[in-house]
Amino acid sequence: MNRSFWSVRLRNIMIGFAVVVLAAFPGGSFLPRVQAQSTAEGGPPSLDTPASEEILWAYQNAFRRAAHEALPVVVKIDVVDVVTQRVPTVQNPFSFFFGPRTDEEPQEREFRRPGLGSGVIVRRVGDRVYVLTNAHVVGTADEITVSLHDGRSFDAARVGTDERRDLALVVFDTPEEVPVARLGDSDEVTVGDWVFAVGNPLGFESTVTSGIISAVGRRPNATSRIAALTDYIQTDAAINQGNSGGALVNLAGEVIGINTWIASQSGGSVGLGFAIPINNAKRAIDEFINVGAVEYGWLGIGYGGAMTADVARSLAVEARGALVGSVYEGSPAALAGMQPGDIVIEIDGRRIGQWTDLVNVVADLEPGRVATFRLWRDGRLTTRRVEIGRRLNEADLAGMDFWPGLIVMPLSREMRESLGLRNESGSVVIADVIAGGPAVEAGLRRGDIIRRVNNEEITELADFYRILNGQGDSELVFRVARQGREFVIGLVR
Repeated sequence: MNRSFWSVRLRNIMIGFAVVVLAAFPGGSFLPRVQAQSTAEGGPPSLDTPASEEILWAYQNAFRRAAHEALPVVVKIDVVDVVTQRVPTVQNPFSFFFGPRTDEEPQEREFRRPGLGSGVIVRRVGDRVYVLTNAHVVGTADEITVSLHDGRSFDAARVGTDERRDLALVVFDTPEEVPVARLGDSDEVTVGDWVFAVGNPLGFESTVTSGIISAVGRRPNATSRIAALTDYIQTDAAINQGNSGGALVNLAGEVIGINTWIASQSGGSVGLGFAIPINNAKRAIDEFINVGAVEYGWLGIGYGGAMTADVARSLAVEARGALVGSVYEGSPAALAGMQPGDIVIEIDGRRIGQWTDLVNVVADLEPGRVATFRLWRDGRLTTRRVEIGRRLNEADLAGMDFWPGLIVMPLSREMRESLGLRNESGSVVIADVIAGGPAVEAGLRRGDIIRRVNNEEITELADFYRILNGQGDSELVFRVARQGREFVIGLVR
């Protein structure tokens, strides 16, 4: 087919390509300064011109250069888990006559379970080369092998893993020259930007797929098993099994994300891929190298429920922010005077729109840093300065006391339906009680309607928190409705 045929077929998409290249390279580093001729009717420029061919080649060269930058710094990671499993004992033929021997112990056998993923070379210190990948790629692997784009392979060791963000760092030693990735600024990523996913999908090494940024700031469903202490970049660049831990790169070949998971009903790519923004991983790289683990900031509060319109009306505030449900004794929040019922709307000037914003912002704060919290309390704005603590492990947290250990919500129509409450009167209901807390130990239950506290009627959430925080260490007396009956329950701090 001749060039004229292809020009007609590609007319529309080439105009789009030209716009992309011009936007990506406004300085003209790829695009020659040649003016295309216009048609006699004054319509769009003809694509059957030298200028249009140069636009096409500029577009192609941009992709080539990005791939040329990215491929050498993305590696294949092969892992092997050695697992021990019990296997059935060999049947003794004489057991048919005499029965099985009771002294036979079950046999155990080791199995080698292989796995595959990708990684990005992010740093070199002397002969030590560090590769960033996903925690779910490395896991607890007994053997790790890193294979470079040029065919070289190295035995590697795990430096540290962080399941809260699904990040891991592995290291191998070599005096040979090894390329290191250029890390971009994921805060500058914009929906519509061209990107490339680089990795080893389904074992096909050094694969590059292209697409755009579909969305930023994506968060996984609260009930999913996806790492929650990060937001995600969404892309339609094809990502499949084996791409995990690989690079999401921009047109300049800079790494802007670490490919992590896909949303798919079939298990294959349907154009919904997600990457951890590289800015969320930069501090993790330093902490993996320096201390072997990621240290997160800790505030010491518990979830108080979603800031719905009903909650906002019941507290006489705007419908945004993070509602504090409980406070850990001796925590940074407690020492700073934060209370249940407070609504955090800013941390060091960063807007807090919902609970996950608070969790992620606090996690990013370095332990020991003093942060300024802006919050609503009793319908008024106030400020608290909090010295951020170091996040404790789950065992230590389980041994700490917290107050009061329940989540209360306005008794809306939706809440009545979800809790199976129909005609019971009341305005405030216990939406949940926290295991091990004072509320559950006192006998309060999910679905209890709070009628009165200390003989004061509760008509709004604001009433409940005002009484709760005004009693100090004294006893609170709850009168609650439960399954058509009323109970009086004492709650002592």
